[in-house]
Amino acid sequence: MARIADREIERIKAEVSLERLVEAYGIKLARHGKDKVGRCPFHNDKTPSLIISPKTNLYHCFGCGAAGSVIDWVIKTQGVSFRHAVEILRNDLPTLAAPVQPVTRSTVQKMEVLLSGDSEARQLLNQVVNYYHETLLQNPEALDYLAGRGLGDRELIERFKLGFANRTLGYRLPAKNRKAGAEVRGKLQEIGVLRDSGHEHFNGSLIVPVFNGDGDAVEIYGRKLRDDLRKGTPKHLYLPGPHAGVWNSAGLEDQREVILCEALMDAMTFWVAGYRNVTASYGTSGFTSDHLQQFKDCGVERVLIAYDRDQAGNAAAEELAKRLNGEGFDCFRIELPKDMDVNEYALQVTPAQQSLGLAIRKAGWLGSGKPPERQLEITSQTGQPVTVEAETATRTAPALAAQSTEPEVTPPAEVVPALPGSDVAAEVTDQEITLSFGPRRYRIRGLDKNKSHEVLKVNVLVSCDSDLHVDTFDLYSARHRQQFIKLAALELEQEENTLKKDLGKVLLKLEQLQEKHLGGNKAEEKQPSRLSDEERQQALELLCDPDLLQRILSDFERCGVVGEETNKLVGYLAAGSRKLDRPLAVMIQSTSAAGKSALMESVLNLIPEEERVQYSAMTGQSLFYMGETNLKHKILAIAEEEGASQASYALKLLQSEGEITIASTGKDDSTGNLVTREYKVEGPVMLFLTTTAIDIDEELLNRCVVLTVNESREQTQLIHAAQRQRRTLAGLEAKLEKAHLVKLHRNAQRLLKPLAVINPYADQLTFLNDKTRTRRDHEKYLTLIDSIALLHQYQRQVKTVTRNGKAMEYLEVQRSDIETANRLAHEVLGRTLDELPPQTRKLLRLIQQMVGDQCSQHSLAQKDYRFTRRAVREYVQWSDTALKVHVARLVEMEYLLAHRGLGGRYDYELLFDGNDEEPHLMGLINVEKLTYDRNRSGQEANRSGQTRNWSGCGQGLVRGQSGSKKPENSSVDKRLAETGPKSAKSTSGAKKNTVDPVVLV
Repeated sequence: MARIADREIERIKAEVSLERLVEAYGIKLARHGKDKVGRCPFHNDKTPSLIISPKTNLYHCFGCGAAGSVIDWVIKTQGVSFRHAVEILRNDLPTLAAPVQPVTRSTVQKMEVLLSGDSEARQLLNQVVNYYHETLLQNPEALDYLAGRGLGDRELIERFKLGFANRTLGYRLPAKNRKAGAEVRGKLQEIGVLRDSGHEHFNGSLIVPVFNGDGDAVEIYGRKLRDDLRKGTPKHLYLPGPHAGVWNSAGLEDQREVILCEALMDAMTFWVAGYRNVTASYGTSGFTSDHLQQFKDCGVERVLIAYDRDQAGNAAAEELAKRLNGEGFDCFRIELPKDMDVNEYALQVTPAQQSLGLAIRKAGWLGSGKPPERQLEITSQTGQPVTVEAETATRTAPALAAQSTEPEVTPPAEVVPALPGSDVAAEVTDQEITLSFGPRRYRIRGLDKNKSHEVLKVNVLVSCDSDLHVDTFDLYSARHRQQFIKLAALELEQEENTLKKDLGKVLLKLEQLQEKHLGGNKAEEKQPSRLSDEERQQALELLCDPDLLQRILSDFERCGVVGEETNKLVGYLAAGSRKLDRPLAVMIQSTSAAGKSALMESVLNLIPEEERVQYSAMTGQSLFYMGETNLKHKILAIAEEEGASQASYALKLLQSEGEITIASTGKDDSTGNLVTREYKVEGPVMLFLTTTAIDIDEELLNRCVVLTVNESREQTQLIHAAQRQRRTLAGLEAKLEKAHLVKLHRNAQRLLKPLAVINPYADQLTFLNDKTRTRRDHEKYLTLIDSIALLHQYQRQVKTVTRNGKAMEYLEVQRSDIETANRLAHEVLGRTLDELPPQTRKLLRLIQQMVGDQCSQHSLAQKDYRFTRRAVREYVQWSDTALKVHVARLVEMEYLLAHRGLGGRYDYELLFDGNDEEPHLMGLINVEKLTYDRNRSGQEANRSGQTRNWSGCGQGLVRGQSGSKKPENSSVDKRLAETGPKSAKSTSGAKKNTVDPVVLV
């Protein structure tokens, strides 16, 4: 047993009379009002200052301050541990009658010594078995467990000396600091009863000893009573070393046929049912030479193998049959239902004796050739069948305890009766819980629907033989319980008092399971995985790769994501920005079936599961009730922006403000009055959304980095090729490699630390300022730079700054980070500044190309050429629905002019002259002009175009510094370099200033 039940401790404190216990030490007590007073034994007390309160059963000394309960009194007077004191009060209270001198810590054994130092190992083991046997007879928990397994028969317990190890053996041994105690403990460690640490090997286990022909124990089997053990704790235990002996060897004498089980619990099940010619091996591979010799000595001819009906049991039975056939034994297989053992089968059939007898009769032949004739009268093999009465376990404990040979001694204080065990064995599945008390079986469903400690409403089915009763009620309601007990007693023909006791045990067990269930729900949040040394090393190698960005793109491609180089990289960097104070937000925009969801999933797949939250849709207020820190530094991904339309307001605030709060009305639990409660959700959080909409909410759009999926024919061809490759052998190999890459990147992301990022070049950077929305776009640009630097943190020196006694670690941005960010910003940030959506812009360029071809062919001026929407559809091969939307937008934005033609149709004229073909220029400074200065104040010039309009003329000046260093080597893929403009020019075509100019990229 891992610990003493709190209820039992409270019973001891309440029912052992402290007054009588103190008087037993020779302390005279005198009445003092409602209390009693005496001289304290813990200090030189000349004037009585020890107060005993019979009402509370507590003591307190006003002289030395000693105070406590009866347990504290024993600890202080005897110098023993808490558990030792409880055992003394529970079992050995008569030994406290003689007064002793209080000690700080006693080295003398206070309980009766069980073993002597000169005992041999055989005698020691026999004494241990006898002690465990006595412990079982006094332990209701162990007796209830046996009854629940159908093994609560008194004759079985007595004959085979079944026992229970409850961690009290050490109290019966001589003190370990004495020579005798050291010798005994050393011998028990050699035997295996005690471990090297001094703890009992079979602690918390039912004990089944195996005896030899002389009646000496040669082997012990232990089975843990509890099933809710820590992961890795074995349920089945034996003494160390090779197995020895044969269980029930006396029952095999003069038997032509024996039953061989896989486990001792199964063998005892046959024995209780009346089939005494039974034994067990020690597991599927535990048939020993002792078993074989015993079969030969007893004249056995046939062996009925009753191993479990599972894959391991079937294989072991066939292998054993071959071995026994070679030794001259006929072997038969007792067939049980699939995946069942003997004990489990016997508990589910009524009566078990008849069902087991039928299984014995129908045992199948295991061997080659024609099976031998098998004439068997089971009654002649079984002897007198044993009837397992309903109240066996209840009657066993007091009946066996009454036979104790210890002389009766009237104690000066009452010995606390043993507390009935509340933790009974239970079979727990996802759908139901099963408890058994003798022949009565309780099946409970619906426990998981109870979400609070105030309700325990379940469906209970109780059966006994062929009778049953079922009802749904609240176990916490006394009226409901009484009604269930009364009706069940009539249906099952049982005493109401018996069912009342059963239901009390069911209630306590369900409370334990409910507590575990409710506690588990609170801890269901995904926890970060602990990395092994090898996994950590591989992740560090990835993060330290000098070509990290190129490596990321390469891994994306190896995972089956083709093309979309810029989108993949920006998505990955944005996902990493979740560890910053102001993360990026990403919106992937495309038409239906273009691959936006696949792109988002490919990025999220490389992020640890515990650091991302994904939903298909969100209601208006759902975000406010997600837990205060459940989204902090995580990714919130929503499959479709339309599914989050109701929550768009909360999403905007969470992205821009970093937190959201709501005041909501609720009922006070104590008073029932309506009160206002505040709910708060903290950020920062990285948003990841997709959309098919052409027009995106402007408020959400200017907070997000918009990624547009490549919908070209060439990209479609690449996707088709990748889809075909997945069906090949190379595709299967790539699938295996993908799993490794995903795990690698997730581990790398787990290693990233949320460090602060300092940009020493920040005051030299430039950006467009012709629109107010660039205020947010500028912040996205700076955050993109920070994200690149954060990703490379294991390749940079982590520095520390201390202010006001508080230290903070930070990274510094390098010029290569800004260079990469400039190339990415040109494409992904520039789109947000374009007045046309990407697909509309693409259609405009296709129309411009079509018009140019036709005008050249027919020698027409652009203003003289008219075309229809049908002509455009035939040229661009788009659907009519998509074409209508984008043409209407071009007309509305005055890029096309609509002329009403014949029959109500429209002819269109192209007004766009192509002068703003490069709409995404961001006014960014060339990294070669950046100079590193830690103490740079930025006061010598206005940066970010505060006094110059970078979008209109490109004439802003920045004072240069001679001797600037060359930029660091960038690790960005060459394909990214090709996405930037090849020349620096402004939209107005103005010439660049030749004096120390800012080079626009």
